[in-house]
Amino acid sequence: MPIKINAIIVDDEALARKRVENLLLEVEQINIIAQCSSGSEAIKLIHEKKPNLIFLDIQLSDMSGFDLLEQIKVEDRPLVIFITAYDNYALKAFDFFAFDYLLKPFKDERFYYTTSKLIDMLESDQSRILSEKLNNLVSYIEKPNGSLSEFKNNMLPIKSSGKISFIPKSNIKYVQASGYYIEIHTDTKKHLLREPLSSIITNLDEAKFSRIHRSTIVNISFIKEIIYSNYGEIDVKMSDETLFRISKTYKKQFQKLIGL
Repeated sequence: MPIKINAIIVDDEALARKRVENLLLEVEQINIIAQCSSGSEAIKLIHEKKPNLIFLDIQLSDMSGFDLLEQIKVEDRPLVIFITAYDNYALKAFDFFAFDYLLKPFKDERFYYTTSKLIDMLESDQSRILSEKLNNLVSYIEKPNGSLSEFKNNMLPIKSSGKISFIPKSNIKYVQASGYYIEIHTDTKKHLLREPLSSIITNLDEAKFSRIHRSTIVNISFIKEIIYSNYGEIDVKMSDETLFRISKTYKKQFQKLIGL
């Protein structure tokens, strides 16, 4: 006999709630028992109706989705599928603790993949694992010193193909502008990100990363050699043998950073 999952949709945008409702019409195992436009309303209904599942927008009008989770005191916490726009704060722990998340604007196929995965896990009686993940998330965000700032300082979110990957900033060798994109190079992979070079430099440690050209940022930890020419120009050779010219605009700033 197929399982029945009672769900609440929590989103402060009426159109967003309606879209999830319409999509769930095709998922017979999930029954919508309530919809909420605010966190305070959702907390009340969650305690009253005790749903198995919440579709939760992470940025509500009166609180964040994380604030809401901290205030849920029912014995059996509902499972959570986060719904969010791309935002560094919202992404702080998804890949570690959430069952899954939907990144706005998400495609129908992505929604059904998520609900199908959830149903499969519940039917195979893995709900305990899912509950532990949510409890770990709540514990994580309740830490007074929170490792959140450490997480945000050390990891860079990369949005690609409907998902978000986190890469350690220390693994970035250099970043290059490439048309409307930037290329982020690590030892193992090249990542493409659609944002300007001037934007990513603000997310990198200025004591470790140096902009040496209008199109290039380097991690000084990966510099193999500094090469001077007869004309006062400077090149840097990286650990993978890639050679970059330091432009006059950034020459003094670079020399100061590395103590030359």
